[in-house]
This record gives sequence, structure tokens and C-alpha cells, in this order.
Amino acid sequence: MTETLADRVRALVLRMAPQEPAEVSDEQHLIEDLGFDSIRLMELTVALERVFTLPRQNPQHLVDVLTVGDVVRLVAEQQGAPA
Repeated sequence: MTETLADRVRALVLRMAPQEPAEVSDEQHLIEDLGFDSIRLMELTVALERVFTLPRQNPQHLVDVLTVGDVVRLVAEQQGAPA
């Protein structure tokens, strides 16, 4: 079984989540469900940029990134891959 881009993004979010659940779903909210705070969100952004070789993210464009699914879509869009 090959690991998809979405699986890799979810795995990274899961590893970095302060309140690590047994598994992560696209509907989970980064702050409310997984316990991310502003510093941890910045660390996640940097990790995503490095792991997926994304351009530096503008914080103003990340305001609507609230769920794990939003993160998956963001990475997929920037890599030109299906989410």
C-alpha cells in the first residue's frame, strides 16, 4: 500500500499535536481538538514547509486553515497534487 500525500500530511499533524489522539481525521480542528496553540501552529507551518518543500507561508493566508483537512488541501494545492 502506497502512502498518499494526504496520509503523510495527517501523520505529520498527528506527530506534532500536543493532545495526540489515537488517529487523526480531516474534520478535527487543530486548536479545539488537537490542542495546537499559536507557537505550535508556527512550528507545524515550518515543518510542513520543510518536509513538503513548500514556499514560505504568509500568516495572513493561513487564517482559514482550521482543520486537518484544511492543512491537507493547502499542501496538496501548493504541490499541485490531488488532496
